[in-house]
Amino acid sequence: MELPHRAAGDVLLKPGELSRIRSRLRGVAGRHDLATVIACAYDHRTRMLPFLYSSMRIAPAGARAIGSAMVDSGFPKTRIVLQQWNRNFQPSRMRLEGRVPDLLLVSSMQIHTAPCRALIRDACRIDPGRRPLIIAGGPKVIYEPWDVFGTDRDDPWGADVAVTGEEYVLLNLLEVVLSFRADGEPMRSAFARARAAGALDEVPGLVYSVTDGKGVAEELVDTGIQRMAADLDELPHPVLGYGLIEPPSRAATLSAAPLPATRVARYSPIGSLVLTLGCRFGCPYCPIPAYNQRQYRTKSGPRIADEMRRLREEYGIQFFFGADDNFFNDPPRTLEIVEHLAGAQIQGAPFRKKVRWGTEVTVHDTLRMKDHLRTVRKAGVRALWLGVEDMTATLVRKGQSVDKTLEAFGLLRERGIATIAMMMHHDGQPLYTPGRPYGLLNQVRLLRKAGAVDVQVLMITPATGSKMYEEAFASGQVYARVAGRRVEPRMYDGNHVVASGERQPWRKQFNLMAAYAWVCNPLQLAIALARPNSSMYLASAAMQLTGMAGLIRTVRRTFGWGLRLMRGPIELLAHPPVSAIPMRSPDGGPASHAVPGTPMPRRIPVEAAR
Repeated sequence: MELPHRAAGDVLLKPGELSRIRSRLRGVAGRHDLATVIACAYDHRTRMLPFLYSSMRIAPAGARAIGSAMVDSGFPKTRIVLQQWNRNFQPSRMRLEGRVPDLLLVSSMQIHTAPCRALIRDACRIDPGRRPLIIAGGPKVIYEPWDVFGTDRDDPWGADVAVTGEEYVLLNLLEVVLSFRADGEPMRSAFARARAAGALDEVPGLVYSVTDGKGVAEELVDTGIQRMAADLDELPHPVLGYGLIEPPSRAATLSAAPLPATRVARYSPIGSLVLTLGCRFGCPYCPIPAYNQRQYRTKSGPRIADEMRRLREEYGIQFFFGADDNFFNDPPRTLEIVEHLAGAQIQGAPFRKKVRWGTEVTVHDTLRMKDHLRTVRKAGVRALWLGVEDMTATLVRKGQSVDKTLEAFGLLRERGIATIAMMMHHDGQPLYTPGRPYGLLNQVRLLRKAGAVDVQVLMITPATGSKMYEEAFASGQVYARVAGRRVEPRMYDGNHVVASGERQPWRKQFNLMAAYAWVCNPLQLAIALARPNSSMYLASAAMQLTGMAGLIRTVRRTFGWGLRLMRGPIELLAHPPVSAIPMRSPDGGPASHAVPGTPMPRRIPVEAAR
């Protein structure tokens, strides 16, 4: 189920509002002296292809963005803890500058649900009088905010509030809570008074709990869909977030100081940056267009150049990945960016000599940009991830076909831009089709022949917030248990077949392994090294080495699941996961983030009826 839309004309913040709220917070920050820890949850069991390398070598953009927003709002006592590098971190033992932090912010994706809940549960072990205000956020919370609130009366735990939007929502929440906070008062106490006064209801993008005397949520109040910043140049500068990262360690506690600037590039040699957000395609399996309220938002060329330049000079980061939904989505805006970067300089040298970067695009939009690919290359772009999904457009139509796909890959290869194809395996697609480009291996072979240095293959899986999400459950395709083993959130990673209408779904699981084995093997490595005249041979060889290492790990973690699918039985889910806690809007109506089937409160409190 997609997120609902805000009313027309009320989707975006007023120009400059994101900058103004940071300015207002800086005006009161000195009186409050907040200490904040931002924990990014990570389940190490999800570390497989195609994200084996990137999951450990890129400091996530989301947690860093929140850290940058806190520092730019006047709260420099902020630390970012990445469970990728700090898997033993325990909030109950954290101290920042000798004290329990005032705020604990936990960010998570859906596949990292288990460690996210563990972090919140551990924080709730802190004595209530000293416990920080616990705020949950990230992609998991955007679509399933109820899942960070506990329901066990014997073991009460849960976040105090969930943020279902971007930086502005968090800052708006802080501004409201701080307006209620007395000098030295715990943030949880000020939050409770703001909640009781109904002040939180005026902050779109929150879900907070109304609890009983034991701290267990009796109902959840959803303040609606967020308003978003239209101009991404208003976002806080990412250079601030990189200075807050906790040094990698096996300790459960925090270090005395963040990771030194001279060591950041050692652990995060690739910097992830938000350049554009939004996509004009409406693929039924993708939640991105609805999340962005059908908006396309960008940063300017000068702002992007400044971000990369400062990160290069201050932290030594030379490689960047644009966390775009579709960078070529709007050619005029794309040209404005790449033309500026193509003419920019860093330390007196052309931009492309100092930094190299890549991002995600589509086949159709690559062909729309074909006359400008030289400029794209001059802007420093060295790799593009193309969302091919299915070359024959059987799964989804995004203007692609076999001929157009091969043309796009060929054009990029001619311009010296490495290509990585992103594929989706789906019901109805066999492993191989003689004489037709429909089979999975047929398409992988064509893409490699066209010049793709790597091919990523994932099984199409119901994504929360997408059009097809509820339908997949209703049609009896989503698994609850397989051979007695429960399907966990971490398994919604595209590497595990957890939803299929096929009678023999185990074939799909082994098809994924076969596709990766065809792409990553010693023969393909030898072929790559034997073609030194190709400008892509080194990139292809590097992909082969990491791919073979990742294939071993991926097979080890998914082969047993394939056997379970073969053995059965398979138990199905009749409906999507729903909140066990009643949810409502502030006025007592349906909650914006509630999935159909979510219970409504039996009665509406007096405050909600006002």
